[in-house]
Amino acid sequence: MAKGKGGRPPMPGGGGGGQLNQMMKQMQKMQADMAAAQDALAEATVEGSAGGGMVKVVVSGTGDVQSVHIAPEVVDPDDVEMLEDLVLAAVSDGLRRAHELQGESMGSVTGGLDLGSLGDLGGLLG
Repeated sequence: MAKGKGGRPPMPGGGGGGQLNQMMKQMQKMQADMAAAQDALAEATVEGSAGGGMVKVVVSGTGDVQSVHIAPEVVDPDDVEMLEDLVLAAVSDGLRRAHELQGESMGSVTGGLDLGSLGDLGGLLG
């Protein structure tokens, strides 16, 4: 059997250095693509609504509520609870839409791999 450096058998493919470099380049590209997707999400907005559009909420792609609009005709001082329910429903709708946008945006970068289930990997992903 042929011997490589140090008396070990040679590694298939010339030692794997090229494969490792290629994998590192792919990881760096993926990291750059993820950063670009996160930047795009920070700029994107979605709208959630309730009560047939009487309450509207604008949410960033990162999940920050940016504004709330309440139509004056839905404000009834004798039924504050209904208004609270509408605001809660609109915020929930906006956050759900932002979450969907995040999944679409990050899914295209990761090829559908759910990196959230891996934790933050010690901060490696951002």
